[in-house]
Amino acid sequence: MTRKSPLRRLIERVHRNEDGAVSLETILIIGAIAIPILIFLLRWGWPRIRDYFNEGMDQLEEQSDSVIDNN
Repeated sequence: MTRKSPLRRLIERVHRNEDGAVSLETILIIGAIAIPILIFLLRWGWPRIRDYFNEGMDQLEEQSDSVIDNN
């Protein structure tokens, strides 16, 4: 009769334990959906967002200059 080492028993117990499997699968599915969306936004959406932000900043600077000039 062979006795299993404590490390081997621990590894077998962890391998059999399925707690958290649903959470892990959910995280993987969300990641599989989110990564392509992020890639799309960074590739095509970011230039538009950056241009919109820069345009707003330019308008804000122009308006602040006109307020300063009127004083």
